Amino acid sequence: MLHIVLVEPEIPPNCGNIARTCAATGSRLHLVEPLGFDVSDKAVKRAGLDYWHLVEVTVHPSLDALFQRCPEAAEDLWLATTKAPRDYSAAAYSPNCWLFFGKETAGLPLAFREKYWDRCVRLPMVAGARSLNLANSAAILAYEALRQNGFPGLQGVGEMAGEGESASGMLFHQSNQI
Repeated sequence: MLHIVLVEPEIPPNCGNIARTCAATGSRLHLVEPLGFDVSDKAVKRAGLDYWHLVEVTVHPSLDALFQRCPEAAEDLWLATTKAPRDYSAAAYSPNCWLFFGKETAGLPLAFREKYWDRCVRLPMVAGARSLNLANSAAILAYEALRQNGFPGLQGVGEMAGEGESASGMLFHQSNQI
């Protein structure tokens, strides 16, 4: 199972949107305090919509506490940071890896990034762009990790998967051509 870790998140809707991504992917959500909001905040709940019952959320008082409670996290982690030496697609993610994301205004702590320098990845952006939205970044990395592992436990096709007539009456055919 994939683990998404938000270290000191500050913006309730980001947390709610990431919780929804966790619900849709069967990932666990870990929140590291201090949080910039109360997890019962209406904005967090609203962004997660009616998916909260599908999300396992664990709140940790600190990064040290997370690693004490979950020592396996230190063995298979990836840190998302704009300062990383390589892009996220160069990493080999396992099905049970831990993806760490820092707070919106400052990112992950410097000492943490330095300790795991070889496990830092970034999302490529144009020069001058500071960063992507936290919820978008988490979704991109989560789906890359899941893609590399064959989307374990997820539905790979939708109702339009077979050949035939669509709801609008138009014929469609599945093609492997790009």
